[in-house]
Amino acid sequence: MVSTRPSADELLELALRVAREAAGTARRMRTEGVSAVATKSTVTDVVTAADRAVERQVVAALREARPADSVLGEEYGTAVGTVAGPGSVRWILDPIDGTVNYLYGLPQYAVSLAAEVDGEVVAGVVINAATGDEWTATRGGGAWRDGRRLAGSTETDLGQALVGTGFGYDPARRSHQANVLAGLIAHVRDIRRFGAAALDLCLAAEGRVDAYYEKGLNAWDHAAGGLVATEAGLRVAGLDGAPAGLDLVIAAPPALFEPLHERLAKLDAAGGP
Repeated sequence: MVSTRPSADELLELALRVAREAAGTARRMRTEGVSAVATKSTVTDVVTAADRAVERQVVAALREARPADSVLGEEYGTAVGTVAGPGSVRWILDPIDGTVNYLYGLPQYAVSLAAEVDGEVVAGVVINAATGDEWTATRGGGAWRDGRRLAGSTETDLGQALVGTGFGYDPARRSHQANVLAGLIAHVRDIRRFGAAALDLCLAAEGRVDAYYEKGLNAWDHAAGGLVATEAGLRVAGLDGAPAGLDLVIAAPPALFEPLHERLAKLDAAGGP
């Protein structure tokens, strides 16, 4: 059977339906009370029963709709599909991005779901499950929120830029990130840390923060949000021409990207543990 490459709009339509249902489950389980809290990489890196339940729900829904696709999820890893090669689809899922916020009842936690075709993210949706806010994007089709096309910040002076960031869970990494932050904060307007990378990237796409950077993001942290930011006109990359990834993700309008990149490079933001 010849594999047919699906359209980005088709994949986004499915992603929206599945992510909305998943956000509803996350919100309902939060209302009922957070249960079965465990830890992952460190004692501060938590996972809840809701993280796992939402991931299982999303994988099951995607399997029902497109059984040949593969899924990469934060909690259970890769579920391999039956179709590989040209036109194959991989879904990239963070069931609850911002689990610590979820644990504490802070209203910044999101379902993040992206569709990747032939290694390129072509559709993505991020839903703040606490508020119902939605951000969507398709490759070449723009980034959107509530019918409004997003275009990022118009700020051109790094010294006037409000910059979002985040921190890892390993104490040694946190220490390095704190040193980077100490070296950066005098050169920007201020720093914001909301605790959910997918939402941070969407806020940058809206211009509600002017730029964003963070070390240690996995694919599920930035696949959907990174596409939203890119389609809003931001440059999303790592240091020195590297792609956005574990070493560093920078998302900023073109006028801010180079000065922020230069400052982060001097501070060795991609270095450390």
